[in-house]
Amino acid sequence: MIGIPLGLLAANATEWVVHKYVLHGLGKKKSSFWSFHWHEHHAESRTNVMRDPHYADRSVLGWHAQGKEALALVGAAAAITPLFPVAPFFVAAGWYSAWNYYRVHKRSHEDPAWAREHLTWHYDHHM
Repeated sequence: MIGIPLGLLAANATEWVVHKYVLHGLGKKKSSFWSFHWHEHHAESRTNVMRDPHYADRSVLGWHAQGKEALALVGAAAAITPLFPVAPFFVAAGWYSAWNYYRVHKRSHEDPAWAREHLTWHYDHHM
């Protein structure tokens, strides 16, 4: 059962590192695969006072910011899946974290008032 807190901790640390160094590092270059985050998602959020209308008007199955975000999360979840036989709780916590990240992130950009109250750091990050 120690895998649950370790999985949650690993997922949180991974999200922080990827966000800082990949999405905000490599993502600043327009030619990068990761540029969707900075040049599309942040631009939409700034223009629309935290709201990113593409979460509501696009399918997650597309080659755009929301689709690439989902693909990266599915890829991360798939990458830890081989550990399941030896660390099932760790892997399950990672899968949960990927699902919960997308759910909460999407909601924060569909409902800015909710984000401002419940995810103040994320709201401040975009505004």
